[in-house]
This record gives sequence, C-alpha cells and structure tokens, in this order.
Amino acid sequence: MPYTLNVNGKSTTVDVPGDMPLLWVIRDVLNLKGTKFGCGIGQCGACTVHLRGRAVRACQTPVSAAANLPITTLEGLSADGSHPLQVAWQEIDVPQCGYCQAGQIMSAAALLATTPRPTDADIDRAMTGNLCRCGTYLRIKEAIHKAAAASPRVPQTARASAE
Repeated sequence: MPYTLNVNGKSTTVDVPGDMPLLWVIRDVLNLKGTKFGCGIGQCGACTVHLRGRAVRACQTPVSAAANLPITTLEGLSADGSHPLQVAWQEIDVPQCGYCQAGQIMSAAALLATTPRPTDADIDRAMTGNLCRCGTYLRIKEAIHKAAAASPRVPQTARASAE
C-alpha cells in the first residue's frame, strides 16, 4: 500500500506493507543509513528518530503510524554536521564504536527541543532506554550540556516544521 512520508522535510511516497517497521523503510527503501538497527524490540534506542518532534523507536513504529507526519532522522538534524549536538559530540569525542550514537543524538535532540537547559536528572530521564555497550554515558551527558550551552536555543527539528 502506498504511504506518503515527510522525512527530513522531503515528501516521498513508498509502496510497502502498513506493518513494515519505519526503520526498514528509512534504511532499505529511502536508503538513509544513519538510523541503526540494534535490538529490534525497542529496548536499545539505536533506531531512535523523531516523529512529530518526539523521540520514537523506528523498529517498533509501523510505517502506517508515520504516514503524513514529520519524521526526522540523524541526516535531518543538519546537512553539514553543524547541529550543536553533532558539534559537541565531535568536540567531546563521545563515540567509541559509535553504533548507538545516532539514537543517542536523536534522543538528546528531542530533549533539548523541549528542555533547552537540562539538568543531569533531565538528561538521565530522557536518555534512559538508549543503551551504550561502550559505556560512554558520562561523555554523552557532557556533550548534551555543551550543546545546550552553545546556543540560546537549540533548533527544534521536526517539531518546528510541524507547528
């Protein structure tokens, strides 16, 4: 069945089964490889994207639930890697293996869109469910604080375009 998706500000129609996970549509149909497959059961956060500005697990979201709604992937945060989180991630040297980092950044971006100056407790709450096998949690928290301090207001991704 055809579904119209609005991914990173671009409208496209995909002809896939309605129960196909959004993750596979993003990766295999739209060929956007920033969103990662981790566990397939929504427990690790590697597949996190924004749906209407909210962090969701793409492996557990059927494409039918995302039709006609703004979707933002890691590629949609900024075309040139200049989003404050992407810059902070590089400056702090957050990743080790890097596999979970796209989901970590997307969860952090959703947090900063609603809480521009988060406390450690805010970060802990927002990032719960994003697992890092390498244990870079302290650097992740440091990068989120750095991104929050880098601008008066971190740009809202999909939420701003939806309003």
